[in-house]
Amino acid sequence: MNHPYTFDPLPEPVVASGEFCFAAVGLDHGHIYGMTDGLLDAGATVTWVFDRDAAKAAEFAKRYPTARVASSEQEILDDPDVRLVATAAIASERAPIGLRAIEAGKDAFVDKAPLTSFDQLEAAREATARTGRKYAVYYGERLHTESAILAGQLIGQGAIGRALQVASFGPHRVGTGRPDWFYDPAQYGGILCDIGSHNFDQILSYTGASDGRIVSSTVANYAHADTPGLQDFGDAHVVLDNGTSGYVRVDWFTPDGLDVFGDGRTIILGTDGYLELRKYTDIGTDNGGGQVLLVNHDGQYRFNANGMTGFPYFGQLIRDCLDRTENAMTQAHAFKAAELSLQAQALAEVLTP
Repeated sequence: MNHPYTFDPLPEPVVASGEFCFAAVGLDHGHIYGMTDGLLDAGATVTWVFDRDAAKAAEFAKRYPTARVASSEQEILDDPDVRLVATAAIASERAPIGLRAIEAGKDAFVDKAPLTSFDQLEAAREATARTGRKYAVYYGERLHTESAILAGQLIGQGAIGRALQVASFGPHRVGTGRPDWFYDPAQYGGILCDIGSHNFDQILSYTGASDGRIVSSTVANYAHADTPGLQDFGDAHVVLDNGTSGYVRVDWFTPDGLDVFGDGRTIILGTDGYLELRKYTDIGTDNGGGQVLLVNHDGQYRFNANGMTGFPYFGQLIRDCLDRTENAMTQAHAFKAAELSLQAQALAEVLTP
């Protein structure tokens, strides 16, 4: 494909084995494996794992033999060699785990949603400001998706001019065998807090905004009356501080005929073109996911992002923890994406079928 764009080289490990040790605490969401794999690929070493469910901890240790099963979370916090604690616990428990890690002198790496209440947000902001420790967030739909990374590089090269609006769609499949906390808003935070935090991260990142105001938001349980705590639909409109805007739609309505968990897409409108990200599938074709479509004044382009960018966030995070820099993601950005999701959730009008 002929195009005028250049892309960053694939990231390489940033530390030697044993130079950066981390632990996993709380394995309630499968994202812990993506978080762990990303750090390992960047050179980190996982040395501990703890979960209240011994079987989950044993399964993790079997997959990652360098991880010893701890008898308690405190055993991990007492180990001076552990620099970072990663958690994908129940969403409402992520902030308490992260804050305990920070108070123990370690950095925290939490799955999205990184917190579920304004009180937790205030506590995390206070702790990071006071200690200088990091409360890093795994916004995986951007950080661990090559199409999303490639889109950021294209925007950075001016491929669509100034980004004006981001419409981000996050459909998911409910499936079977979900744990009880998945249906309890007090534990998962509501659909805009939970899934929506991914989307607000993308909106802020692609527009370059640092703040925003939720104009409207809605949530509903349209088709899951047997689990009334589940919000199966949510959307929100945000106006940003640099004059751009964003739209979020998240849901649990992926049909059984789709061969992936959800047809996640992001559309970015710019002054000189637009991008569409077909992250996980390109329906009706054999292309697979990872597709980035670009249209601008020079022409029409399709990029298969798979294998083009790798996942630079993880190495950047490791170096940030070691060097006390802020290159992977600013703390302000991590918290602002979470804050907007909390505000959208709090403002949401509840729709009824």
